[in-house]
Formats: sequence, C-alpha cells, structure tokens
Amino acid sequence: MPKTNLKTLAYNKIRQKIVTCEYAPGTFLNEEILTEALGLSRTPIRDALSRLEQEGLIEIRPKRGITVKSLTVSDINMIFEVRNLYEPYILKNYGSLLPVERLHGFYDIFLHTDSNSECFKNNDYFYELDSDFHLMIVRSCPNVYIQNNYSLILTQNARFRYMTGNVSNNRLEDTFKEHLDIIRPCLQKNWDEAAEKMLYHLEESKKSTFQLIFDGMDNGTIKF
Repeated sequence: MPKTNLKTLAYNKIRQKIVTCEYAPGTFLNEEILTEALGLSRTPIRDALSRLEQEGLIEIRPKRGITVKSLTVSDINMIFEVRNLYEPYILKNYGSLLPVERLHGFYDIFLHTDSNSECFKNNDYFYELDSDFHLMIVRSCPNVYIQNNYSLILTQNARFRYMTGNVSNNRLEDTFKEHLDIIRPCLQKNWDEAAEKMLYHLEESKKSTFQLIFDGMDNGTIKF
C-alpha cells in the first residue's frame, strides 16, 4: 500500500475513534499504543497525529505526551458562532446554487416523517439526516475556504453528539419544522427569508445544545 494511503488510513482510523469517543476526552495516547492498535508503522501515525492536532482534536505536549482534547462550553459557543456566520451567509449569497431536487427530497422527508417512528429510535439516523441537510447547503458554496473551515467544526460537532448521545422527541419535531421553514423560501428563491429562518434554527439548536451541556458539566468541561 502506498505511503500516502497509509497516512490517510491512520488519520481516518484515529479520527473516527476520537469522534465516536472510543478515545474519550482526556485519554492519553502515544505512538506505541497507536501503532499496536492500528497495525501501522510510526511514520503514518505521526502524520495523522499532526493533522489531528491542527484540527483541535488532540494536544501534543513535548515530554508530557498526547491527550484527546476535551470539549468545553467555550468550544460549543465558537462552533455555533461559526455556523451563524457561514450558513445564513451561504443561503443569502449562493442559494441559487442549491440542488432543487435535493431540496424537494428533504422537504418530503421532513414533512412526512413521524419523529416517533422506529427509525428515530436510533439517534444516529436523525444526526445523519440533519448533517446531510446542512452539508448540502454548505457544499453548494463554491468558496473552498469556507468549506474547509466548516469541515473543522463538523468534526467537533459530531464528537459532541456522541458525547451527549441524546435528543428529545420535542426537539426532533421542532427541528423538522425549522428545516421546512428554511426550505420553503429556498424553493421560492427568497434567500433573505431563508437566511433568517436558518439563523433562528441555529439559535434554537444552540439553546437545546446548552441544555444538554449543563446537564453534564464539570468545571466548564462536558463530562464523559
């Protein structure tokens, strides 16, 4: 296998373990543990660790080792700050590039799916659906710098979801309604209203997120 593929493999495997909290916040890691666990040599492991440090998922301290970074209240605030800046902006300025067929597809899903249905017993299905909707919007933006920055917060957002592992039925129903409220003006090409509805949705999501945070917080750090 080429070295570049080994580097990518190491990065994807370690990242997945961090995002799913198999390597929980505060976990101590070292190259020996990772080479043995993943069956890879040190070179791709070191490359992966460097990338993960840049993404804010781990902290490397000389002579003190490598630890998986915790998520704090401040981190969650910053994630939503970035989302508030980017997602309404994209709708306002690049909404015309949204794939209309996919908008109709999401509209049908959110309109006709019962939040009490069996598929939503597993939170992963809801999170995947929610992420796909927001990613569709962001990926319609041709600005690669916006997309690259957004990908960083998506990783942290996914990790937070695994850490809390909970979403209420009421929030499911509200999220569906808020998504529909975003899609309707998009289909009417009213981008200002779509941006306003997106901002409202993000603010409501933030409120719900902080409810979960305060239920499991220890000195400003989310418990795991």
